[in-house]
Amino acid sequence: MKQTTKAILLKGMQIMAEGKKIENGYLKIRDMQIIGYGPLGDEDSTEGFEVIDVPASFTAVPGLIDIHIHGVNGADVMDASPEALDNMSTALPREGTTSFLATTMTQSNTAIENALENAGNYISQGQEPGKAEILGVHLEGPFVNPKMAGAQPVQHIVDSNLGLFKKWNALAKEHIKVVTIAPEQPGGLDLVKYLKENRIIASIGHSHATYEEVVKAIEAGASQVTHLFNQMRGLHHREPGVVGAAFLHDELTAEMIADGVHVRPEMVKLAYKNKGRDRLILITDSMRAKCLKNGVYDLGGQAVTVADGKALLHDGTLAGSILKLGQGLKNMVEFSGCSLEDAIHMTSVNPAKQLNIYERKGSISIGKDADIVILDEHLDVFMTFCRGELAYQQGGEEK
Repeated sequence: MKQTTKAILLKGMQIMAEGKKIENGYLKIRDMQIIGYGPLGDEDSTEGFEVIDVPASFTAVPGLIDIHIHGVNGADVMDASPEALDNMSTALPREGTTSFLATTMTQSNTAIENALENAGNYISQGQEPGKAEILGVHLEGPFVNPKMAGAQPVQHIVDSNLGLFKKWNALAKEHIKVVTIAPEQPGGLDLVKYLKENRIIASIGHSHATYEEVVKAIEAGASQVTHLFNQMRGLHHREPGVVGAAFLHDELTAEMIADGVHVRPEMVKLAYKNKGRDRLILITDSMRAKCLKNGVYDLGGQAVTVADGKALLHDGTLAGSILKLGQGLKNMVEFSGCSLEDAIHMTSVNPAKQLNIYERKGSISIGKDADIVILDEHLDVFMTFCRGELAYQQGGEEK
């Protein structure tokens, strides 16, 4: 993998560092890592550093981590090509995303296997700094409930199959990190137990499970809920369902699409009040049309019409989003009234901890990867560094 020895000093902005906020601060980057930060005046020598002055009204935050994304900029994980993954890795820093899980969807076994093998090879061959890093694979489907298929093609949905999963994870070079599963389906609990034993996140999603069935899944090792509220048994006063279980059980961390379309703002606020900043992870669940014009695009062999900020199948079913994660962060602050620090927990800290990589990502701390996003005074992405290299600058030439 290409290494960088470039040294960069960012100075003048606010810094949302791990555990504290610094006004008029500095950040030092070298060899892909954060090597120092603090208030201006404490930075010692600047010799050998490229100095970048940043307005005092701007804020440095840790890079955003998207654990559920299918595509962007015309590319999709199911394209099963290194060019598609490279396109995604290059495009995502525009929205502040510095790392992500390449997310598959329900398709034929052959299509899934091609996508998994491609992702496994791409990750294993090493990734250059200056692009969003693929941290692994999120297997969404086909082990889901046909009653809650959403945009997952029903004809390819199958019961949970431990032997098939083992084969797939081997094809992915053991890089599957999250599996979305309907635990109430045949074989579901057995797969959840296996995932837990092998340090893979079992995420309840596209599920019609009752509250009691979710409790059994938690006991078996489920620790996450896929896109809270969407394609799951909802909250009812006589049947709490998946949503009620997610609200009541701290064992479950919940993904959420904060675009105001998949989940209206009031429900985003309700989720925040119930789960708090430490048990929510903002995701995009975006498809290839993100960053492109309105039109008709493909999602798993299905025609998706994108218009007015929505991506819909022909019957009106939501088919992923076109949300940018940086916008999701802004929306979370607006919809819930949470602080920027709280939103950073939901976009950076929590996904890093959930993936067990907090020792190197998820916060601004010495020794961690230099995944840094500079937000302007409107919380829009101004500049993104991926492992120490500038990957995007507002108004500048993109890589």
